[in-house]
Amino acid sequence: MASFATSSSPKILVLGPAWVGDMVLAQSLFKVLKAQQPNCIIDVAAPPWTLPLIERMPEVNKGIALPFKHGQFALFERIKFGKSLRQEGYTQAIILTNSLKSAILPFAANIPQRTSFLGEMRYGLINDIRPLDKTKLPRTVDRFVTLGLPENGILPAELPNPSLRSNQKNALETLQKLGLASPQSKVLGLCPGAEYGEAKRWPAEHYAEVARDALNKGWQVWLFGSDKDITVTKEINQLTQKKCLDLGGKTNLSEAIDLMSLCDAVVSNDSGLMHVAAALDKKLVAIYGSSNPHHTPPMNSKAVVEYLALECSPCFKRVCPLKHLNCLKQISASRVIADL
Repeated sequence: MASFATSSSPKILVLGPAWVGDMVLAQSLFKVLKAQQPNCIIDVAAPPWTLPLIERMPEVNKGIALPFKHGQFALFERIKFGKSLRQEGYTQAIILTNSLKSAILPFAANIPQRTSFLGEMRYGLINDIRPLDKTKLPRTVDRFVTLGLPENGILPAELPNPSLRSNQKNALETLQKLGLASPQSKVLGLCPGAEYGEAKRWPAEHYAEVARDALNKGWQVWLFGSDKDITVTKEINQLTQKKCLDLGGKTNLSEAIDLMSLCDAVVSNDSGLMHVAAALDKKLVAIYGSSNPHHTPPMNSKAVVEYLALECSPCFKRVCPLKHLNCLKQISASRVIADL
């Protein structure tokens, strides 16, 4: 393995993940880097939709929006963008994704130490290749943090949890924009979407039952979701006689983060917003179906994980291959209500 010069103030470029949840988990890496090297400067290059998360991480100096379309190889554009970063003087790049294309930019930027797992046969592009033993590093967060350790470094027994800063002023302005006042009662946030697919989505009827219980106790219920979740948030609201605040498609990620900071508890599928709720230190019920809570658990001791561990789980499929979705349907609403 090559040896690399050290600096009293290293400047690190992290090539971040595209998934919201993974970007939240990456904050544990940033915290470890700062604990090891308090003077280090951390910049994060990632898709633009992740920047609201990066802005809420005090460990990060700045976020750099990558202009490439999702899945686009764009070889010459990546080389050009990498060359534009040469004057930044980065001493190390840490690449959190395993694709070939993600390693092109730091190579073109002439960053001397380029750290990652081998990924898609990236010999040369990665010159600080770390071994990936998935049995020793079962969690995504473990893998991220390992890349920030010295070669042969030992993973800490306890990793620092992500902890996003919220903006109270932005939350209240967002409510005002929606024609609402600051909540005077407790608020339950429900996150019924999951970008990955329906095999990660707890049924709308179950969410509605949880919502009705909270409403009967005098709570407000806020339904969070992107444009892609409008159908399910609308369905849940209709099942509760439109007594919820339906935020589906009405907020951007920045606004959703700050509104969630006003919630007293959150129920969520395994999704990006689940990790946001955990990083906001909320009481959280995290519901897992086709995915594995041992791989991407919520990083918060307050979180309760609901996972049935059926014989067919986890299948990691977007759609239930057995057509029954029992891994989610058999998690009862009463079980989740009891967790709250």
